[in-house]
Amino acid sequence: MLDLLIIGAGPAGAAAAIEAASAGLSSLTIDKAQFPRDKCCGDGLTAGALRHLEALGVTPQTVPSWQRVEKVKVAGPNRRLHDFELPANRGQFAAIARRSELDHALVKRARQAGAKVVENATLEAIRISGAGTSKQTVLASFNGEQVQARHAIAADGMWSPTRKLLGLTEPGQRGEWHAFRQYFHNVSPAASTDLHVWFEEDLLPGYFWAFPLADNSVNVGFGIQRGSGHRIQSMKRLWPDLLSRSHLREVLGPDATPEAPHKAWPIPARLGRAPLTAGPVFFVGDAAGATDPMTGEGIGQALETGRLAVSCLADRARNRPSPMAWYEQTLRSGMAIDHRLAEQLARVLATRRGAQWSVNVAGLTDWTSRNFARWLFEDYPRAVLATPTRWRRNTFKADGAFYDFRSVEYGR
Repeated sequence: MLDLLIIGAGPAGAAAAIEAASAGLSSLTIDKAQFPRDKCCGDGLTAGALRHLEALGVTPQTVPSWQRVEKVKVAGPNRRLHDFELPANRGQFAAIARRSELDHALVKRARQAGAKVVENATLEAIRISGAGTSKQTVLASFNGEQVQARHAIAADGMWSPTRKLLGLTEPGQRGEWHAFRQYFHNVSPAASTDLHVWFEEDLLPGYFWAFPLADNSVNVGFGIQRGSGHRIQSMKRLWPDLLSRSHLREVLGPDATPEAPHKAWPIPARLGRAPLTAGPVFFVGDAAGATDPMTGEGIGQALETGRLAVSCLADRARNRPSPMAWYEQTLRSGMAIDHRLAEQLARVLATRRGAQWSVNVAGLTDWTSRNFARWLFEDYPRAVLATPTRWRRNTFKADGAFYDFRSVEYGR
């Protein structure tokens, strides 16, 4: 019998597989896709995500499109760009990397760590044996093969087949946000190095972005919040209008051309509103609705929840509740509080006045600019001041990730 079955090999699942191998747990990770595979995403990596990647052993040189970001340009509804500088010569606090490459690097790292990963493996059935007893196990089948494990981690996305097969699907749930993205190449020098965000009045509390990649290409996209007055069906018609706006065209440059058709995807941002566990099954990443409600960022949260689930399984030496209870308690006393604060701030960004005021205040002084950039990119937890258990020495002055990768080749 396996210690752990991991369903899904995206960032959450791969992180769990790496941690399980490091902890000496026997595990099997399955994914319906074959890597590398495209994944619709903004491709942004926050300081939090970067630190998790560093801890997992995934380094910048393993991802060809990896682009370190040191300057962030943000515009409110008046479209005037404000510069926000991230700390220089202290490691990386933000980066952009194509998900097709990043996820593949994580899977390769999992295998290197000793984890077994099976691709092209579709989950066909899963059930909990011995439910309600101390001898619960997971019985699952994929591609006609059956497997039994003491625990399972569902890292299988917003539409989680695991949740569906266990009868836990939420009727009518279609995500809190919806996003579009398209890659452009042959962009201007400014677009290829600086990260741009525009809080367009007709998208609030959503935003429009241009995120640079190392191959002189840019991930361009926008996200809107469901229930904010926008019709999801109209996003396709809105896309060409956004691309034609002069301030975006000026940043991208006259030679920018689309690399491939645009894609759209839903974003779940409802951590704690759906079950985080079911018997011996953990839900992580998008399957747990762990995306940040204000920015739509989910990679860092996926890595964190995947690692946390395994940590709760492996660390039984301390006087703690069951792994499942400890997982839920940790998320509810930490990340869930961050998300409630983010939801409140998103309400401020929902109006033209609130969005413009927020950008103006953030760019008021050099001090506010520096600290806003670090807070935006989750250099520390959103609501760290309200959660003393997460206070650490130098919380607000820590170096970024990959401090040893500062060369032209690796630091980019």
